[in-house]
Amino acid sequence: MYQTLEQVFGYRQFRPGQETAIGAVLAGRSAAAIFPTGSGKSLCYQLPALLLPHLTLVVSPLLALIQDQLAFLQRHGIAAASIDSAQSRDDVADVMARARSGDLKILMISVERLKNERFRHFIAQVPISLLVIDEAHCISEWGHNFRPDYLKLPDYQREFNIPQTLLLTATATPKVIADMQTKFAIAPDDVVTTGFYRPNLNLLVEPTPGHEKRRRLVQWLGERAAQPSIVYVTLQKTAEFVAAHLAQNGIPAQAYHAGLVHDKRESIQRQFMDGRLNCIVATIAFGMGIDKSDIRNVVHFDLPKSIENYSQEIGRAGRDGAESQCLVLANRDSLNVLENFVYGDTPEREGIRQVLEDLLSARKDGQWEFLLLPLSEMSNIRQLPLKTLLVQLELRGIIAPRYSYFAEYRFKYLIEPHDLVQRFQGERQQFVQALVETSSRARTWATVNFDAMYQQYQAERSRVVTALDFFQEKGWIELESKQMTEVYSLLVTDFDPEALSEELHDYFVLHETTEVARIHAMLDLFASEQCLSHRLAQYFGDTQAPRQCGHCSVCAGHVARLPQPPELAPLEQRRIDDVCGEFVDKHLASRGHEPSVECLTRFLCGISVPLFTRLKARNIAGFAVLEDYPYAEVRDWVQQHI
Repeated sequence: MYQTLEQVFGYRQFRPGQETAIGAVLAGRSAAAIFPTGSGKSLCYQLPALLLPHLTLVVSPLLALIQDQLAFLQRHGIAAASIDSAQSRDDVADVMARARSGDLKILMISVERLKNERFRHFIAQVPISLLVIDEAHCISEWGHNFRPDYLKLPDYQREFNIPQTLLLTATATPKVIADMQTKFAIAPDDVVTTGFYRPNLNLLVEPTPGHEKRRRLVQWLGERAAQPSIVYVTLQKTAEFVAAHLAQNGIPAQAYHAGLVHDKRESIQRQFMDGRLNCIVATIAFGMGIDKSDIRNVVHFDLPKSIENYSQEIGRAGRDGAESQCLVLANRDSLNVLENFVYGDTPEREGIRQVLEDLLSARKDGQWEFLLLPLSEMSNIRQLPLKTLLVQLELRGIIAPRYSYFAEYRFKYLIEPHDLVQRFQGERQQFVQALVETSSRARTWATVNFDAMYQQYQAERSRVVTALDFFQEKGWIELESKQMTEVYSLLVTDFDPEALSEELHDYFVLHETTEVARIHAMLDLFASEQCLSHRLAQYFGDTQAPRQCGHCSVCAGHVARLPQPPELAPLEQRRIDDVCGEFVDKHLASRGHEPSVECLTRFLCGISVPLFTRLKARNIAGFAVLEDYPYAEVRDWVQQHI
C-alpha cells in the first residue's frame, strides 16, 4: 500500500482518513469515506484499484467529474477509461474489449448507463472487485442532491455479484450516513469521517437588505480585487445582472450558468482556472469537479439551497490551506424563490394517475414504450420528478428498464444515392436500395421509415441502424438521431391505480416537507448565536470541532439578525378573477376542464411546469404575480376563492 502510494502517486504519506478507508477496502470490506471537499477522497479508490484483482467500477453523477479524474489517472499511467454518450461506437467497443481482457483497472460511468440493457449484459460478464459510488449522498432520499437512479445501486451490486462497495461524499448528515450504511451493509467502524471543521475558512454572515446587496458586494470584493473569488446566486438572470454590475464598477467578472453555450462555459472556466479571470458569478452549475486550490473568497449573494449546498460551495475555498473568506449576504427576500423550486417538483396526484393509466394501457404487450418529454407534458410532471416516479415504480417491482432507442433517424447524403447503392452487391445491394427508396427525402435530409423497411424487406430495426452507423463511419452520409424512447417491461399490472397514485403522491409530499425544513434549518444556522463553524460541524455529526473557532462572524461578536422581507399587501385585497381569469379560460380551452388549486397556485407563484410551456403561460396576465408570497399562503387563498 505504501509502496504504491509513493511509486505511482508520488506521496510520502496519507492524508487523514485515507489509510483507514483504503485498509478496509484492501481487507475485503465495504467502506464509506466522508471527507470535506478537497481532502483526497478519490485516492481511496484509485490506490486499491491497482492492488485488487479485477475491475473497479466507478459511478459518478457528472461528466465533468469523470473527465477530471480520468485525466489525473492517465497522467499517473493508470489504465482507466469511461463510457459516456459522447463517445463513438468504436470508442465504446474498444473500452469494453479492454475491460473484458482485464487490461482496464478502472471504468467510470454515470448511473444512467446502468439502465441500458446492452451495457448491463456486458458488465455482467466482467469480474468486478469494487463498486465505487462518488457523491454517495445521492443514494439517500434524505440527501440534498438526491438522484433517483442512485436508489437502484444496491440492487445493481447484487445483480453483478460485486463483493464490496466504497462510498465517497463530502456532505452527509448522520441520518444520510445511517441510510448509506444500511443500504450497503457497511460496518460502523468502516465509516471513516475526518470532520467537517476547516480552520482556514472564515465564515461570515452579514444581514443585508435586498436593495443593499449589490453595493455591499462591490465594496467587499473591491477590497479583494486581485483574489480568485466565486459569487453564488440562485437564478441565471441574477448571474448575468450581478456580473455586469461588478464589471461596470471596475471588478472584471463573468456569469457562469447552465444556460450558456458549452464553448463559452468552457472558455470562462479555463480563464478562471488559469488566473486570467479572478471573479465568476455562478449558479450551482459551477464548482463540481473544480480543483483550483487558491480560491480566496466564496460569496453567497443569494441564500444557498441548503446547509449541505452551503458546505459544498464554501468547500471550494482555501484548498491550499491558506486563510479564505466565506461571506453570506443574508436576508429572507429570496426565501420564497427557494421554496418554490421545491413545490414545483411535487407532481399532482392526477398527473401520477395519468402515468399509471398510460402504463396500464400497454399491459397487452407486456412492454411499455414512451418518450420522456411527451409523457412529462401529458402528465404535467417535470422531467426530474418524473424520473423519480419511474424509479419508485421500479423499486415497487411494477416495471423494469429494458433499453432505450432513438425513435427517429435522419441522414444527409454525402455521396449520390446511386453511388451508395453501387458500393454493395447481391442481397446487400437490394437492402441498401430498399433503404434509399423507403426513406422520405426533403430538400437536404432523408428520414428513415423503419415500418416500411420491415413490411417491404423484412429488415429488423437493428440491421437498419447498424447499416446507417456503417455508412456514417465510411463518410457516405451524415447521421442524426433524436427522440430517445424508453422501453420498460411490465412486471405487475393488477395494481389499483387510485390507491397507488395516492401512495406515490404521499411519498412526494413527504419529500417536499423535508426539503422545505432543510431551507429553514439553513436560515437557523445563519442566524445562530453559537459559533458558526461549530454549528456547521455539529449538523454533520462532527463532535471534534472547537466550540469557539475564533474566526467566524459570531465569534467576532456579530450575531446575524436577518432582516425580514419587505411587507406585502394582504392577499384579501385582491380578486382571484383579476389575477388568473385569462389563465382559467385558456386552460379550459386547452384541457377541457378548469385548473386545479395546485395548478393555479403554481401559475400565480411563477413555478414552471410542462403545461405552462405549452400554454405560453409567461405571456398570460397574472403569471408570477404572487411570486413574493409564501406558496402555502397562496394555495390557501386560492382554495378559499375558487
